[in-house]
Amino acid sequence: MAPSPRRWRRLLTAASLAAGSTVVAAFANAPAATAIPLPASDYQHVQLALGSAELGEPMSLAVMPDRSVLHTARDGTVRVTDAAGNTKVAGKLSVYTHDEEGLQGVAVDPGFATNRWVWLYYSPPLSTPAGDSPATGTDANWNTWKGHLNLSRFTLKADNTLDLASEKVVLTVDNDRGQCCHVGGDIDFDAQGNLYLTTGDDTNPFESAGYSPLDERTNRNPQYDAQRSSANTNDLRGKLLRIKPNTDGTYSIPSGNLFPPGTAKTRPEIYAMGFRNPFRMSVDKPTGVVYLGDYGPDAGTTSSTRGPSGQVEFNRITAPGNYGWPYCTGTNTTNETYNKWDFNANTGGAKYNCTGGPTNSSFRNTGLTTLPAAKPAWIRYAGDAGSPPEFGTGSESPMGGPVYRYNASLNSAVKFPQSLDGNFFAGEYGRRWIKPVKINADGSPGEISTFPWAGTQVMDMAFGPDGALYVLDYGTGSNNQALYRVEYIGGGNRAPTAKITPSVTSGPNPLTVSFSSAGSADPEGGALTYAWDFDGNGTTDSTAANPSFTYTTNGTKTPTLTVRDPQGLTGSASTVITVGNTAPTVRLTLPASGQLFNFGDAIPFQVTVTDPEDGTINCSRVSVTYFLGHDSHSHQITGKTGCSGTITIPVDGEHDAAANIYGLFDAAYTDNGGLTTHSITTLQPKHRQGEHFAAQSGIQIASHTSAEGGATAGFIENGDWISYSPYLLNNATQFTARVSSAGAGGTIEVRAGSPTGTLLGTATVPTTGSWETFTNVSANISGAPSTATTLYLVFKGGAGNLFDVDAFTFTTGTSSTPVVNLKSLTNNLYVSAPNATTALIANSSTVGVAQQFDLVDLGGGKVALRSKANNMYVCAENAGANPLLANRAAVGAWETFVLIRNSDGSESLQAQVNGMYVTAENNGAGSLIANRTAIGPWEKFDLVGA
Repeated sequence: MAPSPRRWRRLLTAASLAAGSTVVAAFANAPAATAIPLPASDYQHVQLALGSAELGEPMSLAVMPDRSVLHTARDGTVRVTDAAGNTKVAGKLSVYTHDEEGLQGVAVDPGFATNRWVWLYYSPPLSTPAGDSPATGTDANWNTWKGHLNLSRFTLKADNTLDLASEKVVLTVDNDRGQCCHVGGDIDFDAQGNLYLTTGDDTNPFESAGYSPLDERTNRNPQYDAQRSSANTNDLRGKLLRIKPNTDGTYSIPSGNLFPPGTAKTRPEIYAMGFRNPFRMSVDKPTGVVYLGDYGPDAGTTSSTRGPSGQVEFNRITAPGNYGWPYCTGTNTTNETYNKWDFNANTGGAKYNCTGGPTNSSFRNTGLTTLPAAKPAWIRYAGDAGSPPEFGTGSESPMGGPVYRYNASLNSAVKFPQSLDGNFFAGEYGRRWIKPVKINADGSPGEISTFPWAGTQVMDMAFGPDGALYVLDYGTGSNNQALYRVEYIGGGNRAPTAKITPSVTSGPNPLTVSFSSAGSADPEGGALTYAWDFDGNGTTDSTAANPSFTYTTNGTKTPTLTVRDPQGLTGSASTVITVGNTAPTVRLTLPASGQLFNFGDAIPFQVTVTDPEDGTINCSRVSVTYFLGHDSHSHQITGKTGCSGTITIPVDGEHDAAANIYGLFDAAYTDNGGLTTHSITTLQPKHRQGEHFAAQSGIQIASHTSAEGGATAGFIENGDWISYSPYLLNNATQFTARVSSAGAGGTIEVRAGSPTGTLLGTATVPTTGSWETFTNVSANISGAPSTATTLYLVFKGGAGNLFDVDAFTFTTGTSSTPVVNLKSLTNNLYVSAPNATTALIANSSTVGVAQQFDLVDLGGGKVALRSKANNMYVCAENAGANPLLANRAAVGAWETFVLIRNSDGSESLQAQVNGMYVTAENNGAGSLIANRTAIGPWEKFDLVGA
């Protein structure tokens, strides 16, 4: 689809101004052509598992001969879901999970029918250096953070439990720990029984401005130099490995790998090299061809001194070879080759010679100096090289899926059609699509189709023995991770979909649960009948649509709902109920949702945990983890234990500054019964790119050479808008936007909640004379709500194209800490400031504006409480016999408090001047707040997010 007619005016205007690069970029970023769609009515999605209880953080899958699916979670859990959708835990490995590590790939041995062997690739835990943590695995102590990953063979017993004692560690891959990123970890077999394993470059890409990490400084952590791994012929990282496993747990080297055994400074296990993060691949067994998706770097623009902008690849590997990383990408020609970069002087040098064989001169290289010439990518997309128009736009996350092979003799009602025989099924995690790609006779990519994928973020795919496509869906963070079996039905009657929602998922014995079948449906609209199995024992306990059941025995239950359509087809869904143990309640009070931050900030956190069975909470078992959000996924960066503390966010932002990045804090607690609850908060960087909006009206992304990241929110006309969520703007004082205009200019309205919501400020945008000439415009911000909201930038002006928005920045006041309420743990009443005159602090049973406070960080671990109603401070007026709390208009030493963490997880406030505590003396009316010298239960408070 071409831009709408009103957008063409922008192109003509740009052309008249001789802004040639803008015109080309605008055409290049026009909406993409539509891929040939496969009929949605020909396919049905059978949901086999759903949610964290059945999938955890899903990583990889393998389909067994009986159509059961083995799937892994990064925390080390291996699960089995049978063909009917019943899920059980097969076993759990102890794993190291910092950054992207943990349990990764899984595969079923070719001889599984007789030996029941399965293969897993994971990071075993290793001892931590004394006084050290992954968060500090940087320049000073990188030498202590050496680890490895295991490729291990296990036996899966007949009852589908993993025999952990059967482990044979067949291969280890060394790695450096304490820094992000890139593990790889996919496993597959060819028809000859050779095992293939992908490995990531184990390199931090974030301090290279989004370009290639080639940092050869001798005093730097080696994890900033991918020449030690991907470009090292004597290292197993950044590779596609190929070995022949032996029955005794050893392996041999098949003929035809990249380096023959005995070749100096090489590893014979290497089949292909020069990869960054080959996260997913598959082997087409009839041909032996490997299809692999390799993630690329994040640079938004090409630099004449650094190299090409970020792009990613699908590779079709028919023979051993080098695919170029970290020296080149894509075609590996000059335009897609990196420059040698001096990280001390911040200057660029000559480009690497990828076509003739790049030279690895890093002192960390233990392999050959001259590498094999680089092979081009099969399909490259994003970056300056452009993309197949059928791929569309968005974040770039290539998932190397399987090739479908039609079997005419297979007796299966759900096998895919012959028309898709030989198609490679490409997956895209970020763009959320699956696209069959035909393979031409010469091996080049042919027609690209659009598959009717009904899920979200594609994590892994495989065709099962029934010819159906099994897809592991990572989900979007809303407990919607899923496992699907996608079946071909050729336009016939489609099976109904079952949905099951319990009123509670855990609780004491006896436990009454109300079940809902809401959302269950028949695609053809037929009436459904219902069959409920509450205990998971195969019996029908109820045929009501929404029954209730009381459990009277402790343990984990798997209630299942089966729905049947008028033609007799069924669909099932199950869930997990824990009886005799209640999941803990975890509340991450600080930081607040949408809180603004800068990379490098020290962010305080506060967590409150309650659990009826555990009683007093041991705060050492509470974890708070910082994740770097990037597009629709995240990287685990660092964390701490405890109910309170501070986490410092790395200064570099962990990605190219123009990337779509944000912060995530995840608080978690696992109770004595093994149930885990998370509380997750999203933080927003004060500086954000305009093109990374969540929603828009009338906006298209435009490319500009001089824009940050090379792109803007463009083609803006009167009444258009963009939005971002969540944003907490209660302490924002100024909004600044980087804009350009060869049009009429106009205004940017900063609004909260909707395009017509509360107006927080207005910035005036002048004409800058060119779409490539940028300037900053600002507006003061006031009147923001005290809770997280959706930020809207609404554009106003005259006719035609107005301006482009490259990026925007919020400036904050002295307090960057969100609004809180104080609730007494004794009587559940709230601390409040009723007025600004007598302003004594009293208890109230409801929360209103008068009861809300800013928690103002004064530095040195001290805080003050500032009333939202009157901007006065809570203070301890004196240290005498009757030190009532009152409001003051200024902050002095006696008005500051320290948050005291109590053993049960609650907080108390201790005045800095007199060492006394804020307390609620009485339960009745007029229960004024006074200071006491000791802490009792009635003196404790929860910080409750406003």
